[in-house]
Amino acid sequence: MATQTDTPDTTSEGVSRRHALGLLGAGAAVTPLLGAGTAQAAPALHLTADASGAPPVQGLHLTFGADPRTQMTVSWITDRPVNRPMVRYGVPEHGLGSTADARTVTYVDGTSQRTVYVHHAALDRLSPGTDYLYLATHEGATADSGTFRTAPRGRRPFTFTSFGDQSAPQVTWAANGTVALDANSTPATKDIVTGIEQVAPLFHLLNGDLCYANLDVDRVRTWNNFFTNNTRSARFRPWMPAAGNHEIEKANGPLGLGAYQAYFALPSTETDAELAGLWYAFTVGSVRVIVLQNDDNCLQDGGDVYISGYSGGRQLAFLERELKKARASREIDWVVVAMHQVMISSSDANGADLGLRQKYGPLFDRYGVDLVLCGHEHNYERSLAVRGVVTGSETLTPHPVSQATDAIDTQLGTVHMILGGGGVSGTTNQNFFKDGSAKVITAVSASPGANGKRTPTYTKEEAVWMGVRDTEHPYGFAAFTVDPGRHPGDTTRLHVTYYNVNKPHGELSVFETFTLHRRRSDADGG
Repeated sequence: MATQTDTPDTTSEGVSRRHALGLLGAGAAVTPLLGAGTAQAAPALHLTADASGAPPVQGLHLTFGADPRTQMTVSWITDRPVNRPMVRYGVPEHGLGSTADARTVTYVDGTSQRTVYVHHAALDRLSPGTDYLYLATHEGATADSGTFRTAPRGRRPFTFTSFGDQSAPQVTWAANGTVALDANSTPATKDIVTGIEQVAPLFHLLNGDLCYANLDVDRVRTWNNFFTNNTRSARFRPWMPAAGNHEIEKANGPLGLGAYQAYFALPSTETDAELAGLWYAFTVGSVRVIVLQNDDNCLQDGGDVYISGYSGGRQLAFLERELKKARASREIDWVVVAMHQVMISSSDANGADLGLRQKYGPLFDRYGVDLVLCGHEHNYERSLAVRGVVTGSETLTPHPVSQATDAIDTQLGTVHMILGGGGVSGTTNQNFFKDGSAKVITAVSASPGANGKRTPTYTKEEAVWMGVRDTEHPYGFAAFTVDPGRHPGDTTRLHVTYYNVNKPHGELSVFETFTLHRRRSDADGG
């Protein structure tokens, strides 16, 4: 539980990360900062290892709480138990006058039998739109630090980013003891994090297939390297994940998602511990983000364990409740769904999934979802605005309602974006169909084939929904800047930029820009 002193609430506009780290980075700076402007003396930090050699703070990362205006969770990893995990935090003007104890979650990796310890400190009663400093520590460890900004109150401009299918930049020990490259690693996995920090969004959406640990000999090492790489950004802004098929790891919990559920503290409302954190939603400004776990509802067999239908319809019921509530709100303009597997794809790779079209399509149409962000296909592609299906189509082909690609009215239809260029090695931008067609998984075999997976049945369709795709560049991410409009009923816009992360040095270039627009929900008369 977070505890607050009577330090007054103040708002810091535009504190620079360089200045914040100047305050936090050196051990000598810790003591005077703790005492500055606090109403009571802060407990002493233990900055040297105890006799047993305390493990360090590793993989520092942030996630939003249920209310991103007032709640943030600070998380870190250790490979052994620790005492008194905690976070000190505060605004720059008044020092680290507040304390939050961390709860510790563990899981035992099913292949190595190693126990991983993840510590989550929930920071509460924060001020909206405010910059904070924090230190994460446990007894005997040197504190690690970061900064963050809470979400604004009401309709305000802000930027968020998104990509999927990242992996982790690393080598590992192969089973025979030789050095090997982990599955799917590339330098782009690291370069894209640097790119996110150049944009410096308020938060980031990570659309599944985070690190591909399930394909590696040492899964714990892969997760550790994933967080070591991403903490360069995730300690300064929340990285909000969706679990993809490669988060499903053999012998890691009843669904194979135990590692993912341990590493991330997410604003889940699910009361069943087996399902906690697999789907959730949060609001920033006038944007409601709904995050889904698609292996529950898709047909494709893509993880270590086939878990289609695992929630018994609970996730779909959650989705409909969230969509209905969002569209009834006069405070929510934009409804964004983040998930992994896709409903559109013109690449000869995984293909679109009929299961998602059957289950999600009617809900997205009924409640006017504006934007769907995915990964899974390792390329960049986006659809025209779509609503309903092409009459008589066996594959439930999404029906385009407009041919616009530059300025798109999402009140007419939903735009789907595939952002699968997060760094993974097996890119698919070279596999786009060139004849205007696409393929859809319409069934899978009842039992696994020789490769251990259920064999998919593909059906071709005419890709009438096709908008824009990048055939040349494999890696990149999208940035979304909200223009909330100026008065009730005004037009609000989402300005989108897709950045390529280029070989060999990781520099950014703009592939395309476009704008989504719709009327604000607070117009007179609703």
